[in-house]
Amino acid sequence: MFRLPFTSLALAASLALTGGFAQPAPAQDLPDYVIDAFGSPPEIPEGPITPDLAAALDVTFVDFFDARQWGPDQQVALEQIVQAGDPRAAWLLSDMMRFTYNTEFDLELAVATSRLLGVDIRTLNHWGELTDYLIAWDMPSFPGYLDYKRAIFTGFIRDWEDLMVEGDIDWRLVSWGGVLIDARPYNLTDARCRCIPAVDNPEVVPASDATWPADDDIVFGVEVNGEYRAYPRQIMEVREMVNDTLGGRDLAIPYCTLCGAAQAWFTDDLPVGVERPVMRTSGLLIRSNKVMYDLRTNSIFDTFLGHAVTGPLAEIGLQLDQATVVTTDWGTWRRAHPETTVMAERYALGRNPDFRNGRDADGPIFPVGDVDPRLPVHEDVIGVIAPSGTPWAFPRVAAMAALLAGEEIVVESIRLELDAGGVRAVDVDGADLGSHEAFWFAWSQFHPTTNLWDG
Repeated sequence: MFRLPFTSLALAASLALTGGFAQPAPAQDLPDYVIDAFGSPPEIPEGPITPDLAAALDVTFVDFFDARQWGPDQQVALEQIVQAGDPRAAWLLSDMMRFTYNTEFDLELAVATSRLLGVDIRTLNHWGELTDYLIAWDMPSFPGYLDYKRAIFTGFIRDWEDLMVEGDIDWRLVSWGGVLIDARPYNLTDARCRCIPAVDNPEVVPASDATWPADDDIVFGVEVNGEYRAYPRQIMEVREMVNDTLGGRDLAIPYCTLCGAAQAWFTDDLPVGVERPVMRTSGLLIRSNKVMYDLRTNSIFDTFLGHAVTGPLAEIGLQLDQATVVTTDWGTWRRAHPETTVMAERYALGRNPDFRNGRDADGPIFPVGDVDPRLPVHEDVIGVIAPSGTPWAFPRVAAMAALLAGEEIVVESIRLELDAGGVRAVDVDGADLGSHEAFWFAWSQFHPTTNLWDG
């Protein structure tokens, strides 16, 4: 039977301090495009929730897991949550909706959430639609929120218990991706799991012996110290994480199918006493980006930004450096870099999915809230951080066209150049700047101050 490590969440929430829980910007300070798409948020109280609301949350989100059923007590408590009129509680209703197991239960939660927020339900994807409002409005949580969220998430999947701790992570935005955590030991990645199975130290073959990839298959090309390797997208779509060594350097290479982003993070050259992080897929998402974690320390990393946000590695402020990932096709990469190696075919697990042009073709399938309207959400961009620390995004199609026409693309200290049918960013001296491709919605939400090259 599930029980939290203290007597009452109600007591913890009602006594919690308000420090560290930011209030959202007033409606008049939200961007016009957010107001146009989502309207204005409801009035939001500050400080701890009331004892009555906390008690109703206990019944709804703690007693539920004790009884393992949604009963009359929970229905009464749900109405009490609505009557309390604190829209911050909508985050917990959203969290529970992600795990609802029948349509009646889902509808009860959705109606309660819509009443709290003062919005109408327009689609059958209740959870996604209503969570978009919460994200777009930057609806704050309340003191003690994580304790309730942990009760919900670990009530369904206990293996997250060690991950769901305080840190430099916005737990409001964390949702379930629909898969279980990959907790298999290092170098045992051929073991079966009910997860997205990472690969450690993959078998590779030289280009001359690699007969399985078709020339037009998309690959993610990485070069380190003059050594080249291709990671085929059809493998990365079913693996999503590779821990590898290339050019004498250790790397973690996550691929977020939802963000269209393959990245390469160096996992060596670390502070004294810190072991190499072994990255795994947690099964969690944050604004439709995969949440990776270190198997050794249970430290969560911001997959897109490369720094530890919880656990021992966050406590020491670990930030990983990034190598460039060139998105291209196998034929072009192989001809440009004939010395390249490529992952062995067996890692594709006999599957050849195309999530990018299938499942995700109509937009993000998980809630992301507001999206910077300067580009379509799924526009491919080349993202890079300038030496000054300024993020820049370059629309891939326009940048490729300009480079192929012989034009120079130089901004600040960034210069784009063609590489094997793809694009990489270097500085004025030609040093790699660690660029990668991503969908616009992903790059812009993790770099909200990004500059956009417009040609």
